Amino acid sequence: MATPTKLATTGTPKRPRDDTRLALLFILPALIGFLVFLLWPTLRGIYLSFTKFNLLTPARWTGLDNYVRMVEDPVFWNALGVTVYYVVVNIGIQTILALIIAVLMQRLTRKTWLRGLVLTPYLVSNVVAALIFLWILDYQLGIGNTVLELLGLDRIAFLADSAWVIPTVALINVWRHVGYTALLIFAGLQTIPATVYEAGRVDGASELRLFRSITLPLLRPITAVVLIISVVGSFQVFDTIAIATKGGPVNSSKVLQYYIYEAAFSRFQFGYASAMSVALLIVLTIITFLQYRLTRAGSSDLA
Repeated sequence: MATPTKLATTGTPKRPRDDTRLALLFILPALIGFLVFLLWPTLRGIYLSFTKFNLLTPARWTGLDNYVRMVEDPVFWNALGVTVYYVVVNIGIQTILALIIAVLMQRLTRKTWLRGLVLTPYLVSNVVAALIFLWILDYQLGIGNTVLELLGLDRIAFLADSAWVIPTVALINVWRHVGYTALLIFAGLQTIPATVYEAGRVDGASELRLFRSITLPLLRPITAVVLIISVVGSFQVFDTIAIATKGGPVNSSKVLQYYIYEAAFSRFQFGYASAMSVALLIVLTIITFLQYRLTRAGSSDLA
C-alpha cells in the first residue's frame, strides 16, 4: 500500500519572524547607558564650555571667553605638552614591549597559564599600582633606590625630579598595560596562516626577515587598532598622576586631565574645565582620524 503524501496547503506563505523588537529590547540597556552616561554629559559639557559655572550659581553664558582664556593660558599649553610627551614615551615603550612579548608567546609557547600571568598586572587598579610604585621608588626608603645604591649608583628622585617624573609615570603605566596590549597583538598573530611562514622559510628567509616582511605587514590592522586604543587611553591619564605626583614638581607632570580636574574641583571653574575638555575631545578626534587613515586600519594585506 502506497504511503499517502501530504497535501500542500494553499494560501499565502508564512512570513518570516521579525526579531526587531526583541533585538531592540536587548540593545535598550546599553542604549540608555550611552545616552545617560556618554551623550548627555558630552552635550552638557559642550554647553558649559560657553558659560561661567561654579555649581553654586546658575550657568551664565559668556560665549568664547573660556576658549580665549585657554589659548592665552600658559599652564594649559604646558599641560598639553606634558601630555604629548607622556603619550610618546608610553606608547613607544608599551607597543615595542607588547609586540616582543606577543611574538615570543606565539613562537615559544602558547600556555594558557602564561597568558594569564602576563595579564595579571592589568588586573591591578591604577591607584594601587601608583601606590605600590610610590613606595618602591621612594628616594629614602624605596627598594628601587636601595638596589641602585647596592649597585654603586646614586639614588634617583624618580617622582620628584622634573627630568625623571614623566618617564617614570610612563613606565608605571607600561607595567600595568603591556600585558593586555600583548594579548591583543597575540590574538592578531593567530589570524596569520602558518603556510605564509612556511613559504618564507622555503625561500630561505631568516626569522628577522619573516618578522619584518610577513608579521609586521599582516599585523597592521590589529596594530592600528591597538595604537588607537592606547593613544586615546594615554591622553586620559589621571589616576597615576593624582596619586604619585599631583602634577609636580613645578607642573612638570601636570597632564591635561589633571589640570582639568584641578580647575573643576579645586577652583570650581567648571566652565573653563569644560572648555579644556572639549579641546581634548577635538584633539583626540583628530588624532584618531589621522591614525585610522595613515595606518589603513580598515584594510588588510592578508589575501
